[in-house]
Amino acid sequence: MRHAPERVTLYIVAKSPLARLLAWARDRDWPHLRFLSTAGNDYDADYFGDSLKLSPAMRVQQDFKPGEEWDMPVLNVFRKDGDAVRHCWGSELLYVPAEPGQDYRHNDLLDPLWALFDTTPEGRGDFQPKLAY
Repeated sequence: MRHAPERVTLYIVAKSPLARLLAWARDRDWPHLRFLSTAGNDYDADYFGDSLKLSPAMRVQQDFKPGEEWDMPVLNVFRKDGDAVRHCWGSELLYVPAEPGQDYRHNDLLDPLWALFDTTPEGRGDFQPKLAY
């Protein structure tokens, strides 16, 4: 991640309060990541990150139970155009129905672990990463 600022301005965006995000990064020794909080604004709903704000059809497709909340991992790219900031790309593949036997892979381009597994004869199989092993 230290190379990214050479070409892009990168932020990790989450709905937790900024102080909590910064403490979380400090606890994990992530001094090079920059965080923004969406607490108290509509960003998550506007860019499909808040599962409670998804349409009923999207919630059914994602197999969400009534009242169940899940923060969706959505990647958005913005570009500054003069004084305006424009949304120019989003990982909408999250909301495209998955092919039979496939998982959603909308953010894979950012995850080298998936790319490594995809090069093996077995592929990634049903592997799902965990926070601890």
